[in-house]
Amino acid sequence: MTELKNDRFLRALLRQPVDVTPVWMMRQAGRYLPEYKATRAQAGSFMDLCMNPDLACEVTIQPLERFDLDAAILFSDILTIPDAMNLGLYFEEGEGPKFKKTVRTQADVDALPIPDPERDLGYVMNAVKTIRHELNGRVPLIGFSGSPWTLATYMVEGGSSKEFRHIKGMLYGQPDTLHQLLEKLAESVTSYLNAQIRAGAQAVQIFDTWGGALSTPAYLEFSLKYMEQIVHGLIREHEGRKIPVILFTKNGGQWIEHIAAAGADAVGLDWTTELGSVRARTKGRVALQGNMDPNVLFGSPAGIKAEVARILDSYGYGSGHVFNLGHGINQFADPEHAKVFVDAVHELSARYHR
Repeated sequence: MTELKNDRFLRALLRQPVDVTPVWMMRQAGRYLPEYKATRAQAGSFMDLCMNPDLACEVTIQPLERFDLDAAILFSDILTIPDAMNLGLYFEEGEGPKFKKTVRTQADVDALPIPDPERDLGYVMNAVKTIRHELNGRVPLIGFSGSPWTLATYMVEGGSSKEFRHIKGMLYGQPDTLHQLLEKLAESVTSYLNAQIRAGAQAVQIFDTWGGALSTPAYLEFSLKYMEQIVHGLIREHEGRKIPVILFTKNGGQWIEHIAAAGADAVGLDWTTELGSVRARTKGRVALQGNMDPNVLFGSPAGIKAEVARILDSYGYGSGHVFNLGHGINQFADPEHAKVFVDAVHELSARYHR
């Protein structure tokens, strides 16, 4: 087991003392980096890139070469599980992910296999192992999955959606069928994340991208319930260290108390929720991750630093904060502005940890 040279990300998630606030960026390996675009072109397609452990490792580490980040995140996609369920994932330029087959009936749900992560998603585990080896203890590696609700949304809609017509039609018209789908997905996500942990992931995040599209009762019943089930089924210690778990529901600020009670170590926040108020509401029960608006990076360097300072001040003194953007970095962001952001977090946060 390689000793971690920089573990402040893991320490902050467990609310242990740190010297400065750790920082990473959702989608930090992505299209805003010219070196990523070159590697993706070499791979041939997005999924070819995901399925090549050496190239997935290369793009995972690329942002660490540019920025003083405190964590690496596995380069993959949240839709690997539905793809392994034989739905035929593909990507259309400018339109995002799509599936050749949708899941809209009881028969469709019954036909879905629960993937074996080692066999059906072995390319992900190979990428995790390769990245851990190449990192050589530089920073921790984050594994991840989509939430059952978010995966189900893509599977039922057949791709991205603004209306959620089919998935909400199922929710209010065939709730038992939807629960059976979510149960299969929760089982699949649990085994998938545990396989990532065994392969070397040192923290895991569950991305609930579409949870915020639900009413409060629907969120609690169809999204949070299944994330809580996953959290309780995860390996929580490996290689002699605790494995922190982060739950992130976009547009989920109104449910923070419920999310904080779900058993995870940290709650991710988007930029619509004020960090200081959430810290007060959760009373130190969980670490908080976030939550700068990604579009701040289109501002001036002075404006970026001012917003970093404001967010740090909102959280206040002590550990338990992992700085991040409130969602993925925009593909048109200037890498130099991303560097200003990362450096500002370390420079301006030291005073909060004395």
